[in-house]
Order: sequence, then structure tokens, then C-alpha cells
Amino acid sequence: MDPFSTDSELVNIHTAFTQAQYNLVLSDYEASSFSESNRLAVQVLQYRAQLALGQASKVLSAISAAKAPSNSDLAAVRSLALYLNGSEDDAVTQAESLAEQNGSNANVQILAGTVLARAGKQEQALQLLAKHEGSLDAFALIVQIHLSQNRVDLAKKEAQSARAFAQDALGVNLCEARVGMRTGGDAYQAAFYVFEELAQGPSTVSAASLIAQAVAELHLHRFEEAESALGQALSLEPENETALADKYVLDVITGKETTLPKSSELLEDLETKREAFQQAMSKYNPKFEA
Repeated sequence: MDPFSTDSELVNIHTAFTQAQYNLVLSDYEASSFSESNRLAVQVLQYRAQLALGQASKVLSAISAAKAPSNSDLAAVRSLALYLNGSEDDAVTQAESLAEQNGSNANVQILAGTVLARAGKQEQALQLLAKHEGSLDAFALIVQIHLSQNRVDLAKKEAQSARAFAQDALGVNLCEARVGMRTGGDAYQAAFYVFEELAQGPSTVSAASLIAQAVAELHLHRFEEAESALGQALSLEPENETALADKYVLDVITGKETTLPKSSELLEDLETKREAFQQAMSKYNPKFEA
């Protein structure tokens, strides 16, 4: 059973996290105000929010190397913090150990699974995540991994499984919207509706939902609307790397003068793919007949 189901006292903080309202997760909730059995779950969600905000070093300071081994949930948080802070090899080693020894732990599944997936060990991550028992966060990560593997068919199947399990849950709607963005065609419009509902609601808006709306608008060739949504996202988070990268793409498409944003994970990934393509192309020496 998902610990964040609608009959749980954790539903509001988890909904805020799912909506990418990370600052709200940190400012509006105190672990001490929850029942003792749920305080660790709140603490982990708040650490995850810090990681999403780029505060990996703060999380590492809060969860020391000496403290982590006594609690597999916190150890899983620390492994992801290590990865995001640049200690990738150590993070993967810890994630693999956690997966082997505590694979039934939901936070280990999601956080160690994230480390493994980001490190290129997608199949190991999927094997770990297959152990989940109705976690919408696990469903979402599995969908994301399949999309990264260009297996839209498997991602769609997983989203359908989530729908059968949780019906109209926000996490399910987002899974289907992300699959729709890769499917294209009429699915772009359906995905747009999901992102727009979040982005335009005063109580649900976040930079992430505005960016998602903007990308959907871009695919629908609604460039002015995409620019407006990205402007709102950057007003909330001026240094958001994804928003800056998407703004660069939009400016190039619309013919505006623009400059390449500072180095980001998205651009580094693009450069890696460009180098791989050039290397593959160098192996061929096509011959043309006059």
C-alpha cells in the first residue's frame, strides 16, 4: 500500500512534493507535527525536496556518513545526495549495497533506484523497483526510466498499471502526461491539459509545472504561450537550468537572438550524444558514385 494514499496524514505534503512545490514542502510542514510513525517519511520527503532544489551539500551535512548506516531510509537519501554532489562512484556503491540488503524498503527502491538509473544501470534500477507494493513514486520512476530507454510502449503499460491501481491520483495523471509528451500527436494536447491545470492553479503552481506547460505549448506550436509560461517559471526560479535551456530552444526556433545558457546537465547530455554520434559516424566511409 502506498504510504501517501488519500487516507494518510502524509497526503498533503506528498501532494506538494508531487507538484514540485519543494519550497512549500520545506516551509509549511514540521516533522514534529506528524504522528511518530510518519515523522521519518516527512523527513525523507523534505530531504528529497532539498535535493530537488540543488541543496545536496546541505543534505550531506545533515546525514553524516556515521549516521546513515543505522537507518536504511536515510542511507538511501545520502546515496542520492552523494551522486548529485559529484561523488558518483561512492553513491553507486552505496545504492547497490542498499538494494541488495534492503530492497524491500520503499525509500531504498526510489532513491537507490534513482541513483542506479542516473548512473546508467537502468536494468538494476528496474529490478529493484519491481519490488514495490503500490508506490506511485515507484510507478513514476519506472515510467521515467522506460522513457529514457525510448521504450514508450513499456512506459505506457506501466502508466496503465498505475491507473488501474490509483485511478485519478495526481501521480498517475502526470505519468500519463509524460508518456503523452513522447507519444505526440493528439497526446500533446491531453498532456497540456494536465500541466496547465497545475501551472495555472494558485495553490498548485510551481516552476516545474510551468516548464512542462511551456514544453507542451511548444510542441503544439503555440510559441507566444510557451514564452509566457517560461517567463513565469523564471520569475519563480531565475536560475532554473531546465527553464533556461528550454528558453534557449524556444528562442532558436522563433529566430530570436540568444546566447547559450551556462553549462547544465541537459547541455552536457546533448554534448555527450553529439560526441557519440560523431564517433559512430567516423567508422563509416560512404562511397558515392558519380
